[in-house]
Amino acid sequence: MGLFSNLFTWWHGPGVGTQLFTRRFGTEVGRDEQGNVYYRGPGTPKAARRWVIYNGVPEASRVPPDWHLWMHKTIDTPPSERPLSPRVWEKPWSPNPTGTSQAYAPSGALARGGQRAKSIGDYRAWTPGDDA
Repeated sequence: MGLFSNLFTWWHGPGVGTQLFTRRFGTEVGRDEQGNVYYRGPGTPKAARRWVIYNGVPEASRVPPDWHLWMHKTIDTPPSERPLSPRVWEKPWSPNPTGTSQAYAPSGALARGGQRAKSIGDYRAWTPGDDA
């Protein structure tokens, strides 16, 4: 993308202001598996500003849970210094698939043909004037 689009948009990547602020004040603290780069600003570890420069599409669901904890100041030490140990019941992290071809579509959804099972049992559609 050109300089013009970087001046006025954020959806193509970090804007010029973010790039300048990052170069001047940012200290890289780590990278995740997707190549997103995490920064901390000046100040005490608890009060310092924290941000991410995405590798590709700037989508918040692409931030893994351990980095999310650090970004929201739930933990003080970044996962690059002290990784969180996964629990036995945890699945590996993956980005939110909503809006993609990998999104879940239940039977009857338009994405799967739009045919749902006939309703049976005691269901009766409401019509105006019904008191029951």
